[in-house]
Amino acid sequence: MANVVVVGSQWGDEGKGKIVDWLSERAGVVVRFQGGHNAGHTLVVDGKTYKLSLLPSGVVRPGKLSIIGNGVVFDPHAFVAELARIRELGVEIGPDRLKIAENTALILSVHRELDGFREDAASNSGTKIGTTRRGIGPAYEDKVGRRAIRVMDLADLETLPVKVDRLLAHHNPLRRGLGHAEVAHGAIMDELTAVADKVLPYMDRVWKILDEARRAGERILFEGAQGTLLDIDHGTYPFVTSSNTVSGQAAAGSGVGPGAIGYVLGITKAYTTRVGEGPFPTEQQNEVGDYLGTRGHEFGTVTGRKRRCGWFDAVLVRQAVAVNGIHGIALTKLDVLDGMDEIKVCTGYMLDGQMIDYLPASQGAQARVQPVYETLEGWKGTTAGARSWGALPAQAVKYVRYIEELIGAPVALLSTSPEREDTILVTDPFQD
Repeated sequence: MANVVVVGSQWGDEGKGKIVDWLSERAGVVVRFQGGHNAGHTLVVDGKTYKLSLLPSGVVRPGKLSIIGNGVVFDPHAFVAELARIRELGVEIGPDRLKIAENTALILSVHRELDGFREDAASNSGTKIGTTRRGIGPAYEDKVGRRAIRVMDLADLETLPVKVDRLLAHHNPLRRGLGHAEVAHGAIMDELTAVADKVLPYMDRVWKILDEARRAGERILFEGAQGTLLDIDHGTYPFVTSSNTVSGQAAAGSGVGPGAIGYVLGITKAYTTRVGEGPFPTEQQNEVGDYLGTRGHEFGTVTGRKRRCGWFDAVLVRQAVAVNGIHGIALTKLDVLDGMDEIKVCTGYMLDGQMIDYLPASQGAQARVQPVYETLEGWKGTTAGARSWGALPAQAVKYVRYIEELIGAPVALLSTSPEREDTILVTDPFQD
């Protein structure tokens, strides 16, 4: 039996929500280990759609323990609102089924506002990153700067005022410099005390819970947000998120040792999308991109922003396989390619007249790379809803096999629609 880490192998939006939900049937514990409520997961279960941002995807399954790990930045107001929305859909979630690590850093109004101030200023200079303006980056900055308010601080009203003072000693000069009014100490205290009683029942020693679960032989599923190419170190910097999105973060972001991680599953879309600014070598700003976006319903779960669409980039996914130590991939949205006459796959790049097989780290070089394509015949049959290899058109199978060869990793699962059961299992990641 192996514990499983799920990561995105592209720029996010690969369909992690459905796959994690599908895998959670085999797990006892599901853990979010990084990111915040800037990442959206859409689940379709028995015709009902659930849109999650902060909560782990396992919450829609009864009998599973869901955990928000210390690697997450946690917006308490967004948490309360999301709990209410999910309960309205008939999902009961209480402290017995959901735990928040006591050492998780909070996102506050000052973080959201600072995020917006910076993006507005950057927009005027043409240097914006394209954040979701949800305060993720500023919250991580405060965590690293050792001035964050953490979940456990909500239970200690004696020391909380001192910590708020320390936080505002950093934020108020920033706000003045950006031409905005200072924040009063009392306003932050009111913000925190308003949600303390709603959050504290879920607080726990997550590292201890996970250690006990591991020793008891429970299967643990570690759920990442965003994708490898948005990693703060390994992504298309500076157009990235503010956390490590790669598999190695699963251990540090949840409080387990690296030996607790067994199988790394890379969620991989059958084409490529990204949201926001930054390089995108295989982007198709034409009828192909429009077709993929329309067929794939490519709009952000959290922001509603239209996603940029393009051909499958094997260079990027091959690099993600190496960086994450991916054992197998879950290939999603193959059905979006149904009916296309031909399908292109990027197999390498040309950079300044030379062929390369990797994405360079330099921002300038990333902007200059030109994709080299192989063209494959499309298929006229449908892959939508297929639950066996025999139900797939021959050319669709050929496309999948070609991707496996290019990226150096096998397909462990193949998703053929948003529905939970429309999944072809090749290898069960939970089996050693």
